[in-house]
Amino acid sequence: MSTLAENVDVVVVGGGPGGSTVSTLLAQRGHRVVLLEKEKFPRYQIGESLLPSTVHGIGRLLGVTEELEKAAFTVKRGGSFRWGTNPVPWNFLFAVAPELSGPTSYAYQVERMKFDDILLRNAAAKGVDVREESQVTEVIADDERVRGIRYTDSEGVPHEIRASFVVDASGNRSRIHQNVRGERIYSDFFKNIAIFGYFEGGQRLPAPDSGNILCAAFDEGWIWYIPLSDTLTSVGAVISREHAAKLQGDQEQSLRGFIDRCEIVKGFLSGATRVTEGTYGEIRTRKDYSYTNSSFHRPGMVLVGDAACFIDPVFSTGVHLSTYAGLLAARSINSVLAGDISEDRAFEEFEGRYRREYRVFYEFLSAFYDMQSNEDSYFWKARKVTNLEATDLEAFATLVGGVHSGEQAFTNAGALVEEFQKSSAGLADAVERTGSMQTESGERMHHLFGTPVVREVMTEMNNIQVRGVRGADAFEAPLLEAGLVPSPDGLSWTEEAK
Repeated sequence: MSTLAENVDVVVVGGGPGGSTVSTLLAQRGHRVVLLEKEKFPRYQIGESLLPSTVHGIGRLLGVTEELEKAAFTVKRGGSFRWGTNPVPWNFLFAVAPELSGPTSYAYQVERMKFDDILLRNAAAKGVDVREESQVTEVIADDERVRGIRYTDSEGVPHEIRASFVVDASGNRSRIHQNVRGERIYSDFFKNIAIFGYFEGGQRLPAPDSGNILCAAFDEGWIWYIPLSDTLTSVGAVISREHAAKLQGDQEQSLRGFIDRCEIVKGFLSGATRVTEGTYGEIRTRKDYSYTNSSFHRPGMVLVGDAACFIDPVFSTGVHLSTYAGLLAARSINSVLAGDISEDRAFEEFEGRYRREYRVFYEFLSAFYDMQSNEDSYFWKARKVTNLEATDLEAFATLVGGVHSGEQAFTNAGALVEEFQKSSAGLADAVERTGSMQTESGERMHHLFGTPVVREVMTEMNNIQVRGVRGADAFEAPLLEAGLVPSPDGLSWTEEAK
């Protein structure tokens, strides 16, 4: 059978949030973009809790604000936690963060099969050539750069696409990322496994926090509790990979066992029943939770979302990092195709910003784990920064910081431990002073938002959200030393005006 060949500007592999984001923002600049998705949407996916920067920043750039509102997703005002030394649940509220206050101080809890479908259909409406049930079989490359891909369509017909750029947004299970010639490195700090399912009839937190994600620590790990609708709840336990063998047996019993050992979630599910049919009727697992690639790009190819990196989901960073990377990749590709910025310069900015965002969340989440003190628990004792091997710390710190970040990377284990311990102590102290969920939110939250590690996490999310709300009136200084800044429409890079 002969291969059908064509030429385009960009081919994007993967129709999730990262792939839909980058393809839409490229098409909005007039480029010919083909998006290849191996499945037929809508399809199931985990990662259901969003952050405001995705909804009000990326969402507005994509033009899906009204569609998201019409979908009637559960409104999320923040996160609620039974974590750390504070004996009562406490809130992390978006509304009292200076960067996230006002009418955009919320996000959504989403059924990903619906959310992802909205983004993919929007990409098609904006001019992207979306081809579902298309399986990539080969990346075309030579010593200089990646030149395109080969794939088979739903009828088994082989195709070849030559493109100026290939974007790999194909997720954590695909092996396409190997074509950037980098190595995927897993974090020893977050070496976890998750088991999760769905329940009908679970209780809700008191209003106005009823839409919040609840994360509760227990001896063997922690549990998420995400209200997807008035009745449907996503529930998952994040535990040590040493439990993997147990999960090969009765998964129903395993999940129930973890829930029963977490009092607050056990109580919320006391009158609930697990969904056993349809899309949500399966108990699922996911391994190797946190990793990063040693390189996010090579000439002609760039990694986006889970193809590049992933980190523990306790603060709902998955979709944020994917759509953020999609935005960065679109800015870089748009700049190169327009002839405004060299490929090396554009992707140095991409990789520097992407690694910085991953690093600040990695440090924040390391501090968050570290403050959950339980010396009698293997899970929590193993996740103290001071208990990690120095060589493991140094190796992963180098990758997290990267050589493109424009910042001094902590490659000395002692310095890294000291930095993470400082962040953990500051975060633990702030949480200790937040009080309960009944305390006035402003009084409760200013301690958290005053800690350096939280402020750093907020920086780029704030920039994205302001860009989405204010458009061309938004002002951004370079994030990296001698770095680039977004164009007025936010879709490409430009040099800072002197």
